[in-house]
Amino acid sequence: MKRNFLMGAAALASLATLSACGGKQAEEAEAPAATEMAPAETPAATETPADAAAAAPAGGAVTYASFTGDPASGEKVFAACRTCHVFDEGVNRVGPSLHKVVGRKAGTVAGFSYSDANKNSGITWTPDVLFDYLKDPKAYVPGTKMAFPGVKDDQKRADLVAYLEQQSK
Repeated sequence: MKRNFLMGAAALASLATLSACGGKQAEEAEAPAATEMAPAETPAATETPADAAAAAPAGGAVTYASFTGDPASGEKVFAACRTCHVFDEGVNRVGPSLHKVVGRKAGTVAGFSYSDANKNSGITWTPDVLFDYLKDPKAYVPGTKMAFPGVKDDQKRADLVAYLEQQSK
């Protein structure tokens, strides 16, 4: 029979007190059974790998719809983008204007010199596409000129997309 030797602080303190007060020696004291230690089993503890796979999105991918994006937090994330992008119509910097970017086809801002990869991508910048693209732009559109390494944190990326949506209205 296997024993769970992970003990809570209260259980360890009780054993130390018992030992100090002349009860069983700490080595002799038996660790409480796992069922005595856990107030209740959590669903995750009884979940099988098959259950976890069934509950996960297809391919284990995280989707934009999995998050509630916060535009105010997204504005803070966008601070890193301001070096290359603005929302002013017709104002291109190192990157194209993001004026009404959500819903726009990639590679279509007048006056910006896009890579062939971006111009020919066939992408429409939906919230879901932006969420995936902004994780790793060079992997999403191989050959893009965008040198940005991406926003790896899913929640921050969802917040950024919410901010881009808000600015596109």
